[in-house]
Amino acid sequence: MAIPSDPKQVKQICFDRINIPDVNKLAVARKHGAYEFLPTVLSEFDSARIVDEMKTSGLRGRGGAGFPTGLKWSFVPRNTGKPTYLLCNADEGEPGTFKDRDIMRFDPHLLIEGMIMSGFALGVHDAYIYVRGEFLHEVNVLNAAIAEAYAANLLGEDILGSGYDMHLTVHRGAGAYICGEETALIESLEGKPGRPRFKPPFPAVEGFYRSPTVVNNVETLATVPAILKFGGDWHAAIGVPNNTGCKIFSVSGHVNKAGNYEVPMGTSLKTLIEEQCGGLQHGSVPKVVIPGGSSTPWLTAEHYDTPLTYDAMMKAGSMLGSGAIIVMDETADVVAMTRRLAHFYAHESCGQCTPCREGTGWLERVMTRVENGQGTEEDMSVLSEAATHMAGRTICALADGAAAPILSMLEHFPEDVRARLLEKAA
Repeated sequence: MAIPSDPKQVKQICFDRINIPDVNKLAVARKHGAYEFLPTVLSEFDSARIVDEMKTSGLRGRGGAGFPTGLKWSFVPRNTGKPTYLLCNADEGEPGTFKDRDIMRFDPHLLIEGMIMSGFALGVHDAYIYVRGEFLHEVNVLNAAIAEAYAANLLGEDILGSGYDMHLTVHRGAGAYICGEETALIESLEGKPGRPRFKPPFPAVEGFYRSPTVVNNVETLATVPAILKFGGDWHAAIGVPNNTGCKIFSVSGHVNKAGNYEVPMGTSLKTLIEEQCGGLQHGSVPKVVIPGGSSTPWLTAEHYDTPLTYDAMMKAGSMLGSGAIIVMDETADVVAMTRRLAHFYAHESCGQCTPCREGTGWLERVMTRVENGQGTEEDMSVLSEAATHMAGRTICALADGAAAPILSMLEHFPEDVRARLLEKAA
């Protein structure tokens, strides 16, 4: 398998080798192109050229925010007298998201190669992969691959005789959702409680140990080798303008074939569900689609043809987020589902900000009352007011994520809530 040099023929980038048996082993990975272009990058590229290629590529961060990767790298100050760090965010705690663990589990050398190239561009000598604590198998696979890379002089001192040194360490978190937020990740990596920092200063200027730091998602870093091999223009020709390249979507819920699917950006939601996922289990159009993980606003049947791009999702009133698509058909109980999400966010709030600490618990209690038949019509107003006043009033976006399902349920399915209230009351 090989990624086509013609961008019109490209269907996937990060998953190109994923189905090759034992590709997690260095010998097999190298046989299929791993590290093939790394000597060229180390000998013929410099930092400015790599950053320019990344800007030209139009790659936007695949972790959720969708910020342009090359632009993010360009913010890192040089010659500060402090070390620069590269952190890979492999926490992946967003409900519905399960793509990054597949890269780590099946093709870890792709991630390692991407981190070496990225570290070289940024002048990094110490890099870290922050992995969600529950991913024990993935950590073991990563550590085995890193050991192979050290033995082959792909990591460590004087990599491939280039004069460039980089060390890579895997760090397991403790399974806290909040540590997916980059500054909370940094706090946790420093040995502190995982709580978000105020910004500014942003990590690019003052991050890990108050030094310049770049935090990128697994999928983002795994895309770097292909961009540098084929060029930024090549990547920019895949997908659609301002939403370039391919993207992995984790599809779950009421579809016939749940799983991870990598497709060019701009593919429609309907095409992904019907052609890749085998359609819905019941009915012809979904009742609800959560397009970017549980923290993003819901879409309904009227949005079924929406292109999978950051811009189109924003126009539709939601976000592409991490690309975790949760599909619910006509059998879905939106009240029960919203209550479960309210419980998740109440459990995962770090408690640093009062609106989130108190608000998430309040939303869970009211939703539990509604689901159990003890609610009243007034609870709908209470939920709306509490969620509205939480969003945008905290250090990080967890409160916004907790408010999203509540407000979406009330906006799109108030009749379902009222029917539950009447049904239980009777």
